[in-house]
Amino acid sequence: MDALVRRLSQLDTEAEGALRVVMFYDTLMRRRVDLPALTRASAGMAECVAGVRLHGTGQVIRFSPDGRAASAPPPPVFTTTPITLDEEEIGTVWLERTGPSGSLDDVLLDRLAIAVAAVVERYGPARTTMADPALVELVISADSDDAARARALRLLGFTADVALRVIAVRSRLPLDRIGGLICPNRPVKAAPVADVGVILATTVDPSRFPAGVRAGIGATAGPDRCWQQARTALRFSTARQPIVHYDHLGALALLAQVPRDDARDNADVAAIARMADSPDDLDTLDAYCATGSLRRAAEALHLHHSSVARRLEQIGKTLGFELTDPTGLIRARLALTAWRLLDD
Repeated sequence: MDALVRRLSQLDTEAEGALRVVMFYDTLMRRRVDLPALTRASAGMAECVAGVRLHGTGQVIRFSPDGRAASAPPPPVFTTTPITLDEEEIGTVWLERTGPSGSLDDVLLDRLAIAVAAVVERYGPARTTMADPALVELVISADSDDAARARALRLLGFTADVALRVIAVRSRLPLDRIGGLICPNRPVKAAPVADVGVILATTVDPSRFPAGVRAGIGATAGPDRCWQQARTALRFSTARQPIVHYDHLGALALLAQVPRDDARDNADVAAIARMADSPDDLDTLDAYCATGSLRRAAEALHLHHSSVARRLEQIGKTLGFELTDPTGLIRARLALTAWRLLDD
């Protein structure tokens, strides 16, 4: 980079100087330098302190022409240029001169501002996991327009064309810890929205969710649609199945659309509700519905299969139908799920 500066510095007319600045920044952008390297190179080119500030993160970068980070406070008056992206001002670049401005300062700052905007669009802000809830809500809200959603995604560190997964979470664990576990070494953001934790991630490893977390994972769709799917999936989570993918629910997802009054009035759901004071019966029914097998249910409950058989017989009498019959098993699964959805 120093060799490039020396080679271009041999041009001395004003027009050639402007071309030199343009070529300089074109080379930097092709090399995909980050913001510190871009600011450092600009300070060397301008032969004075150069600075960059991003409004969204408050990040300030300043370098002296010798390549060192500037430590002295900036002078009260210096040349500035706004950084714009998608017609929005996202920050400022400047040069700190003690004397009069250079003849090419305006050209240099214009090209620096363009280069900074390109870097921000490519890499986004610093990779912290916790995010501004207002930005996250802009991304997942059905009322956001495309431009507002794109700006929010960019400020959160995601590109507009990324396939984003949205996860709805309920847990006492910190959201940033959960996000870092399920999406290691990839962009991930988390924030509480209303009464639910939201995680935005480019990839999700469901096996890495820690114990004690319940989560619903939306399918790959628009962020707003994915959020609705994630919330629906979260409603289906249980202690036995704490992580639920929306696209694994299939036709069961339709139960979430049943009006609550209609669900309460259903005879099978009402019978399940009457069992709420008997946690052992509910646990037995849940294990049987989850496994579809008396023996596997007994293994899950750590009981002898004859004990489970007796419980299921008694539960069947309470419900009014035979649980070991295939139709009875389907009715029990639907009723148990619909009852849980009433208390999500």
